[in-house]
Amino acid sequence: MQPGRERRAVEEALSFCGRVIAASELQLVRQIIEDFPSLSQAELAHTICELLDWRRPNGKLKSMECLDWLQKWQQRTRLPALPELRVTKPRGAHRFQADPQADPQPPLRGRLADYQPLQVQLIEGLADRRLFQQYVQRYHPLGYRVPYGAQLRYFVRGHHPPDILACLLFTSAAWKMAPRDAWIGWSDPARRANLPLLVNNGRFLILPWVEVPHLASHILALAARQLPTDWLAAYGARPILLETLVDRPYSGTCYRAANWILVGQTQGRGRMDRTHQAQGSHKDILVYPLDARWRQRLCEIAPPPQSLDLREQGRPSVSPQ
Repeated sequence: MQPGRERRAVEEALSFCGRVIAASELQLVRQIIEDFPSLSQAELAHTICELLDWRRPNGKLKSMECLDWLQKWQQRTRLPALPELRVTKPRGAHRFQADPQADPQPPLRGRLADYQPLQVQLIEGLADRRLFQQYVQRYHPLGYRVPYGAQLRYFVRGHHPPDILACLLFTSAAWKMAPRDAWIGWSDPARRANLPLLVNNGRFLILPWVEVPHLASHILALAARQLPTDWLAAYGARPILLETLVDRPYSGTCYRAANWILVGQTQGRGRMDRTHQAQGSHKDILVYPLDARWRQRLCEIAPPPQSLDLREQGRPSVSPQ
């Protein structure tokens, strides 16, 4: 690796979700790994997040992000004192045993009006999650992969009959994408502060036996209206911009019909590649603003809350009611 790239890799390995990690925090992480070599990767990540208070806006621990950071820190910083992390189960693509419930169904055809109003159903139960995974694994060109970070899944059902027509997966946005970031116009500090306000549409699947004109763009419009409220309830942040990556040779026709905006192409490294070495396919980047003031809000950095000492100002302190 060239010196400049190596230096950048080390700097990225010493930051977590865009925040520079203090030397005392790094020492605590090292001590946890050395003192508890029998812990699994998941247990290590959970413990570190609890001690360092690495949490999402809704208070949940950033364990998945911490696990990814631990692996990269070990690989890139070449610290001999770090013990090898124990892998408890493979990550990434998963194999699923075929479930007859996800087998192909008789064709569903007709006008969009025949199925309206559509229901965009947030998936919460285990049975629905497994069915969702089955559908995406069997019928989506990219299959199913365990999502990274925050995530919400949806079924889209017709009104009559209430069959499942489509599947939607929304996840945390990509950390960096040069065309997207240039189009937004935000600085690195603003991106680090406001990235939770972006959400990625990671999978969109119209089930192959569903043949209803204009269904896909209509679903995207409905999801864009419902997602902000659901994401706020789940993660404590209300998104103001959606993004998606469209693999070639697909052109994202349904996104364009739903007024999504093409802002460029990826460099083919994948959303989690920070070594600048992996070579993948180039993808179109499309975005959809959810707020009229989206650019202003994404480019501004809110000042930290000020702590006022009322006694120094000669005013009596007020006790909370």
